[in-house]
Amino acid sequence: MRDRPLVSAIVSAFQAEEFLEDAIASILAQDYAPFEVVVCDDGSTDRTPEILAKYSELRTIRQPNAGPAAARNAAVAASHGELLAVFDADDLWPTTRLAVQAAYLAANPDVGCVLGRQEWIEPPPWDTRDPVYGDLDGIPFNSLFVRRAAFEEAGGFDESFTHGEDRDFLFRLRERGVRIEVIPEIVVFRRFHGTNLTLSTPSTSPMLRSLRQKLERERASREGAR
Repeated sequence: MRDRPLVSAIVSAFQAEEFLEDAIASILAQDYAPFEVVVCDDGSTDRTPEILAKYSELRTIRQPNAGPAAARNAAVAASHGELLAVFDADDLWPTTRLAVQAAYLAANPDVGCVLGRQEWIEPPPWDTRDPVYGDLDGIPFNSLFVRRAAFEEAGGFDESFTHGEDRDFLFRLRERGVRIEVIPEIVVFRRFHGTNLTLSTPSTSPMLRSLRQKLERERASREGAR
């Protein structure tokens, strides 16, 4: 156990009072050690700060509301782990999440990031199944488990994104040659409650924006090499 790398569970929380205690319990029940939990309260005005204050096991920081990308970056900056596990405050983890993803990276040193599968808690009726795994809504980006070195190399999450910041982050990992893999284990129990941030519609598609920015970076790189 002493040879295992420290894992930082990175949590962004905004108006999370309804599900926060269950989420924290699922993190603290992990069967992996050592790990730390760093929560960024992203300007909540409900009972989120009060709930977080009850847990001495957490490292909690607070900032004015700036969105999930900024909150995750702030939590990462306050953390110390060699490995980073992203968590949404309305979901749950199986007790094995950190263990299985950390073990995969330990066995595959050429992999910089690993994702896993999800199981829905009362899924939305319109979700379709992934053609590879057969899971509803496919592979969740919030199953992200990444080496800190790769996270820093990619520049963290782009704080200008209010949606799709995790997908954009994966695009930038790929651009830098970081190997990303998916394991077959369930690592997230994802909750649908009707007010999920992912249900709101941004004015511009985050995927199209990420692709456009990728093309712009490639064009700038080619021009710089001339």
